Amino acid sequence: MKAKFLPAAIAFFAVFTLAGCGKTYEDSSGGDFYSEQISVSEQSSDTGLDGAEENSEVSVMYITVNSIKLEVELAENSSVEALVEILKNSDIVYTATDYGNFEKVGDIGYTLPTNDEDITTEAGDVILYLGRNICLYYGVNSWSFTRIGKINGYSEEELRNILNAGGGSMQITISLN
Repeated sequence: MKAKFLPAAIAFFAVFTLAGCGKTYEDSSGGDFYSEQISVSEQSSDTGLDGAEENSEVSVMYITVNSIKLEVELAENSSVEALVEILKNSDIVYTATDYGNFEKVGDIGYTLPTNDEDITTEAGDVILYLGRNICLYYGVNSWSFTRIGKINGYSEEELRNILNAGGGSMQITISLN
């Protein structure tokens, strides 16, 4: 008798336990709460078997300059990981200015971890400088920097034109899409 009762009791308990699963939100006025029921299939699509959120690796980001969207192949380091986490929440928009007739550089408003190494840049390199500045290279420079990625598919001359080399400041948008 106990062997027949146990599976039925477990099923009954599971149904009532899952029925209470949901998200609770406070309305914007700070008043009443309401619940949104979430099906088990919705919950499992956001999590792996162990309940941990799935981590999809991001290998590219985009830099938009004067309505031109440039694809950046990302390096693999903790600086890039931190940048991607920021970009998952919102785009970064900053002002970049010419420096040394080889780059556009600007403060992105966030401090990222650095992974500096001696680098000789070339046109298309995207570099983190001093943890807060993103440099878009259209020329050559050697220093200890953190590599963020590489804009591929454009010559030095094309990048000089896109980045308005020597032409002063411009707005840059960094995004994941």
